[in-house]
Amino acid sequence: MIILGVILLVIGLVAGIAFLWTIGVILVAIGVVLWILGAMGHAVAGRRHYW
Repeated sequence: MIILGVILLVIGLVAGIAFLWTIGVILVAIGVVLWILGAMGHAVAGRRHYW
């Protein structure tokens, strides 16, 4: 999600499309939050492991 956000940021910047820039910023922000939560060991999206 972070990579897709960065790609959209670059395309939006080069092409001058503000909509792509906005979507890119949102995707990067959500990706970073999910990455941090996953690194802290919290369950993301309700995933559980049954052994």
